[in-house]
Amino acid sequence: MRLAAAGAASYPFLVLPAAFVPAATVPPIDPADAGVWFVFHGAHLLVRPASAAAPLPAAAELALRGAELEEAVLVGTLAGAPCRALARPADAAVPPGLEAAGLRGLFGRLPEELWQVAGRAMQLLEFARTHRLCGACGTPTTRVPGEHSRRCPACTLTVYPRVAPAIIVLVRRGDEALLAHGPKFPASFFSTLAGFVEPGESLEETLDREVREEAGIEVANPRYFGSQPWPFPHSLMVGFTADYAGGDLRVDGVEIGEARWFRADALPPIPPRVSIARALIDAWVAEVRGRRP
Repeated sequence: MRLAAAGAASYPFLVLPAAFVPAATVPPIDPADAGVWFVFHGAHLLVRPASAAAPLPAAAELALRGAELEEAVLVGTLAGAPCRALARPADAAVPPGLEAAGLRGLFGRLPEELWQVAGRAMQLLEFARTHRLCGACGTPTTRVPGEHSRRCPACTLTVYPRVAPAIIVLVRRGDEALLAHGPKFPASFFSTLAGFVEPGESLEETLDREVREEAGIEVANPRYFGSQPWPFPHSLMVGFTADYAGGDLRVDGVEIGEARWFRADALPPIPPRVSIARALIDAWVAEVRGRRP
């Protein structure tokens, strides 16, 4: 069952496409396989030039070797075609006719369904890269057949891909919304507040704490909006809206450098459509404009 993202129906990237079926059992691989290959050089995905009709290279273009094929991870199937992920060293030579591009920059260039599956592929590869050794005893781990996990042959510790839940919230005050700018933001845009869930916290408690810590205000009436897997590197963003309940803006100066109330007709630069932050803002703008005579 899928939860509908309230007000976010125009953002299909918030859920995996219906044509995608997750899988973990790796069938034999034919180097001439016509399936979908997500090959990463470090954090960059190998793609054809932007002018190409099909964005992802075929297996033959990748010139995959036996050892690499053995390391491939089955992500699932998309419209019946197997989707596999493979990691190559960041300094490896890029095959002729291809280029390596960051996944963020590929949003809008890759079809949305491919972009979503590419994010899943990147997270699975990152899990494999960071769990080659057992965290308890240091023994090299092995892949567990039939599932996305790794097991220690010495102490039998089994680990699964890490998913770090985080809240992201648009705080509203009448026809205004709170947007903030952080020193670590990749551009000069303003966005919604967000933060990771700490051990022992509910999502609602995280929301209250993060808003209080980053902006110095209190909120009430949190309402679920939708969620988005965020593969940079392994987050699950859980979106909310909430109402301003009191206090003066007082940024922490660390995570947030500036925070202000904005009207829907006077917005600063905001995040691109790739993120649930933008979906939250767009849904609020549409609601405010719909109420005006």
